[in-house]
Amino acid sequence: MTNTAPVSARRDLSDAPLLVAARGGEPSRTPVWFMRQAGRSLPEYRKVREGVAMLESCLTPDLACEITIQPVRRHGVDAAILYSDIVVPLYAAGVGVDIVAGTGPVVADPVRTKADVDALPDLHEEQVAAVAETIRLLTSSLGRTPLIGFAGAPFTLASYLVEGGPSKNHERTKALMHSAPDVWHALLAKLAGITEEFLRVQVAAGVDAVQLFDSWAGALSERDYREYVLPHSTRVFESLNDAGVPRIHFGVGTGELLVAMRDAGADVVGVDWRIPLDEAVRRLTAARPDGPAPVVQGNLDPALLFADWAVLEKEVRRIHAEGKAAGGHIFNLGHGVLPETDPEVVTRVTELVHSLS
Repeated sequence: MTNTAPVSARRDLSDAPLLVAARGGEPSRTPVWFMRQAGRSLPEYRKVREGVAMLESCLTPDLACEITIQPVRRHGVDAAILYSDIVVPLYAAGVGVDIVAGTGPVVADPVRTKADVDALPDLHEEQVAAVAETIRLLTSSLGRTPLIGFAGAPFTLASYLVEGGPSKNHERTKALMHSAPDVWHALLAKLAGITEEFLRVQVAAGVDAVQLFDSWAGALSERDYREYVLPHSTRVFESLNDAGVPRIHFGVGTGELLVAMRDAGADVVGVDWRIPLDEAVRRLTAARPDGPAPVVQGNLDPALLFADWAVLEKEVRRIHAEGKAAGGHIFNLGHGVLPETDPEVVTRVTELVHSLS
């Protein structure tokens, strides 16, 4: 049975630029935030994280709260995103997964058979009580800044579980998908349930929007995405139908999947840097010409934060102009902030986007 996320008693942020834009309204300024802004490039993040393992830091409320707030304090961005990781709910549920520095999530026992799927645990609310406590701390500390919660989409979580860690080609994942579709769909159904519960807890605790990261969906054709992935991501989004928060959907290299990813139930479609923002809007509009104008998020190439300011300013202005084709535009990167990025550049881009409004 599909869970329905309850509407929590959250802050009244109806005029917050990010939430106005996400709902297709006219915000007072173009909202801007950056994926992976919580941590990564900030020296203050490295200082507070020193000696603390990644997953431990995600599940330590005071620490996770501080890390989440740091980019809001430093850059003046229009949203905070919960400091966490897409494998947190798997880890909390009891799956043997760890985040290895320089590698990423590594799974002790890969999942490749029906018995492996059957052995996966469910996630229970009390197992992520620390995340809920972090959110409660944040909503009392962020003032008028919205908080975005997030989770990994079933496909991306499955890719880690099947491969045993990060993969360039997703060969084991695709082989399982096509050769044992019953096992595949059972796995994604299990992961959809875990993701639903993790997001339900976040919504109940007070997040103001959610983002579903299907980071590696771009490895799929649209046909395979619609057959093997879309039903399960749709289930996750449908569980949030009554939550009262905007739903953002993002993946890397998903220019050919944008329409399908919106069809899953997203209110906002994240666009990476490989496709111009106005072209993304054109594709989304053409697929639903009688519907409301699409709302998009993106899509500055994070590598360009290393370019000369004249080059970077030109790109920011171009993307800001392209975003006017949409029903709403949330300025962001086309993926996450890279670790060696100069934080001062991130602040300067934030200020520029706000000035263009």
